[in-house]
This record gives sequence, C-alpha cells and structure tokens, in this order.
Amino acid sequence: MAIHVSLTVNGTPVSADIDPRTLLVQFLRENLQLTGTHVGCDTSQCGACTVTVNGNAVKSCSALAAQFQGAEVTTIEGVAAADGTMHPMQAAFKECHGLQCGFCTPGMIMCALEVAKDNPTPTESEVREKIRGNMCRCTGYHNIVRAIQLGAANMEGA
Repeated sequence: MAIHVSLTVNGTPVSADIDPRTLLVQFLRENLQLTGTHVGCDTSQCGACTVTVNGNAVKSCSALAAQFQGAEVTTIEGVAAADGTMHPMQAAFKECHGLQCGFCTPGMIMCALEVAKDNPTPTESEVREKIRGNMCRCTGYHNIVRAIQLGAANMEGA
C-alpha cells in the first residue's frame, strides 16, 4: 500500500506515492536523486544524513518521509545560490579547511546552519556542543569549529 507525500525540497514542490516505511533520506536519495545527503550509520548517530526541515536540523535516516507532509526541506544541494555561488557557511568550510574526506561535510554544514541561525557569534564550546551529534572520522574538529564560527559571522552580514 502506497501513500502520497507532498513537500517542498530546495524550493521545489515535489510529490510521490511511496511506501509508508520510506525514510526521508531514502526519499531524497532514491526518489529525488539528491545524493549529497549521506547515509553513514542508519542509527542517527553520525549526522551525515542531516537536512533542515522548516529551518531545523533533522537526521533524515531516522524519520519517515511521510512525517514531513507539507514541510520545507533543504538539503546540501539547496544551500548554494542558484548561480552556484557558495553559501557563506560553505565558503567558510572551504576557507578554514573544515573537511578532509568530505563524507560528513554536507551533514555538518546543515547542522552548522542551525547553529548560526540560533547564534551568529557562537563560542568554540557552544559550537562543539551543538555539533556533538555529527561525527567526523578524519579531523580533530578544530577546523570545523573555526569554519562554523566564520560562517556564522559571515551569515550575519549577508
């Protein structure tokens, strides 16, 4: 038995008939081919699947797509400007070398956007507390924290 789901993803209305057990991450990756949202652990431990729903960070591997009927979902593909110009948070990750292999980066940036929304001048300890649900297996987080602080500051002026 399929259910009908309609939501807005990266500013575009989308709808589909899906299995009621379809996770949001599956819907994004398999139905919409938005593969920037990664599946890392399938248990909401790593944060690689983080997207924003109505402006709040959500781990999409542990939420059913049907839960978000009518919602506004933003994935990493929807963060940059339409002309390809990087969002200030993306640019800060590049400038501060806040990535290595890049697997966690989309989820980390989506989490960082919520950090910046809540506080345009977060301290190092505030950033570390807010991103604790997003794992990076390559770095020591120092450059990620610096990137989030710079991105938040640059977003405030944008």
